[in-house]
Amino acid sequence: MIWSPRSLTRLDFRVIPIILALMLISLLVISAYSIDSQSDHTEEVFFTPMVKTQIQWFVIGSAVFLFCAGFDYNKLREWTWILYGIMLLLLIGLFFTDSIQRVHRWYRIPFVNISFQPSEYAKLIVVISLSWFLERRRSLAASWSTAFYAAIIVGIPFILILRQPDLGTALVLLPITLVMFYFGDIRPSIVKMMSICGGLSLFLVALIFLGFLPHETLRPYATKVLKDYQFDRLDPATHHQKTAATAIALGGLTGTGWRKSEFTGRGWLPMPYTDSVFPAFGEEFGFIGLLLLLVLYYALIYFSFQVTAVSKDPFGRLLSAGITVYLAMHILVNIGMMCGFLPITGVPLVLVTYGGSSTLATMIALGLLQSIYSRRFMF
Repeated sequence: MIWSPRSLTRLDFRVIPIILALMLISLLVISAYSIDSQSDHTEEVFFTPMVKTQIQWFVIGSAVFLFCAGFDYNKLREWTWILYGIMLLLLIGLFFTDSIQRVHRWYRIPFVNISFQPSEYAKLIVVISLSWFLERRRSLAASWSTAFYAAIIVGIPFILILRQPDLGTALVLLPITLVMFYFGDIRPSIVKMMSICGGLSLFLVALIFLGFLPHETLRPYATKVLKDYQFDRLDPATHHQKTAATAIALGGLTGTGWRKSEFTGRGWLPMPYTDSVFPAFGEEFGFIGLLLLLVLYYALIYFSFQVTAVSKDPFGRLLSAGITVYLAMHILVNIGMMCGFLPITGVPLVLVTYGGSSTLATMIALGLLQSIYSRRFMF
């Protein structure tokens, strides 16, 4: 049976209030900073046009969540390569469309004024494809050929996404691959090598952002492998980095209050309800508000990893582990770049950032986790 309503009675209902709380935080931030510039900033209008749009995405996302939760995730095995092929076609097709904001990341859907971002769904499809492949290759997991073919599965969409260019989305695939290689029993030496390379890269970035390695001193060497605009993202002194840190600092312990921010409210912080939603929320609700947000995310990731622990089959275990890391990396990267530890690359904050593609992709991911959880006693 592809979809079973009985599965909805066996969900992990602890995640529902977390999802609703994150959605409420999203609406508060969007409402505060999407008021028409010609209207009074203090005007008590909660349901701005952008809030209404985001609510529509939350409603659609909730329906998708329930569908995926009732859907038998085992059926994904049969559709893996169909999904993978569609993903590649959509990613390649982007290069034949008109650019939006000088990048090729979105399809414009005519008549409904909606933009569709394939890379948000590509990450999930890569997780599904790797889960299917590593399960089938369990008996040959330690062979070099398994690692090679798995790398190709990840590498093709990685290169296509990187060429859009979308560095943040592409880099999210790397820790997902590392964790899935670990759970898939890939040769330990390969996992160790990937961990060392990833650790060294993060250490180098940390040295730059903490000021131990001067940004401009590295330019002659770094630009031999990176383009100038890519290297400029590693500058810890960009306007966006400074304003994000300022907004968080101005929030203090308790914040300025909803719609009472002077810094972000006057437009000094770029993209307050998309990339910069974390510092925008921090200025209004302070350290206490940010601490609450972090607790919600910790609980969401903790419950997600519990799905991996209770999963009874290799495909479900791999799929849940990949999805959990997918969610965790979005949270860590977005918060890290807003706190000045990572370059700003446009990775959305789970269920808080404004946008339809990221919302739907997240709700699909959470729904699939519930599908695995609700079938934990089925064999």
